[in-house]
Amino acid sequence: MGNARGMDHAFSSADDVAAALGRTGYLADEALATITFLATRLGRPILLEGEPGTGKTALAEALAETLDLKLIRLQCYEGIDATQALYDWDFPRQILHLRTVEAIARDEHQDTKALEAELFDERFLLARPVLEAVRSAPCVLLIDEIDRADDEFEAFLLEVLSTWQVTIPELGTISAATPPIVVLTSNRTRELHDALKRRCLYHWIDHPGLARELEIVRTRLPEISATLAEQVVGAVQRMRASGELIKPPGVAETLDWARALDTLGASRLDPEVAAATLGAAVKYREDAERVRAMIDRMLTA
Repeated sequence: MGNARGMDHAFSSADDVAAALGRTGYLADEALATITFLATRLGRPILLEGEPGTGKTALAEALAETLDLKLIRLQCYEGIDATQALYDWDFPRQILHLRTVEAIARDEHQDTKALEAELFDERFLLARPVLEAVRSAPCVLLIDEIDRADDEFEAFLLEVLSTWQVTIPELGTISAATPPIVVLTSNRTRELHDALKRRCLYHWIDHPGLARELEIVRTRLPEISATLAEQVVGAVQRMRASGELIKPPGVAETLDWARALDTLGASRLDPEVAAATLGAAVKYREDAERVRAMIDRMLTA
C-alpha cells in the first residue's frame, strides 16, 4: 500500500483526531479515532462496517472538512464496473469535434492519424471518482456501500488501492503523487473478500450508547431543548432495545427526528407529536405500527 506521503503528519495522535473531528460535530470514540490516526500515518484505507445511519459516511465527510481536502465520493451499486469508477470518453463531444473538423477542412490530405489522436485528447476525458481522486490527491476518497458491488469490482479496487495508478491506453499512466485518504463503507449486506479486508484497517461502528448519542445530538443540534434531546434519544434507544423493529433507527434518524420536532416548535416529546413525526425515525410501515403501539410506554419508561 505504501506510505501516505504528505499526509502522515496530518494528526499528531488519536486524541488529536478526536478533537479535530469533534470541531466539525463528529464525535469519534477512542477506537475509531485510533484507527483513523493509523490510517493517515500508515497510508491504509479504512473499512467501516455497521448498520445504516451509524456515521460511516459522515466520517469521510468530517475528515475532508477537518483536513480541508476535497471529498470525492464513489457510490457503489449492483452492476457497477471499472468504467463507472475510472473514466469514459465524451462520445457526443468527440462526434461534434469530428464533424467540425470535417466541415472546416475538407482536404483529401487530412492526416487521419492526427485527427484520431485529437479525438482522444484529455479535453474529451470524463474522469470518474477513482481517476479524479488519483489526479486530485491529496483528497479524501469515499467508496460508499462497497458491499453492493460484485467480486470483479472488488478485484479492480484491490489493484487500484495497491498502486494508485490508472492506465489510459490513449493517454498513458496517471499516478497519484500523494495517495488519497480512503474510507470504504459497508452495511454488510454481503461478506467482503478477505483480500480487500487485508488491505484495510477495519472498524465496526455500532449504535452509540445513550450518553454518547445524547452528546452527538447536543453537539449537532445545540438549538433544541435539553428535554427534547433527552426524550428523543431515550425513545430511540428503547426502539433499538426492543428488538422488534425491522430496521432500528440510526444516529442519522435520531438527528432527523429531533430536527423535525424542533421545526414543529416542540420543546418536549409527547405521544401525539411523536406519532405524527415517526416518519423521520422509522422507515417501514410495520415498524411505525409497532412503535405507535408502544409509544405511551416508550415515552414514560
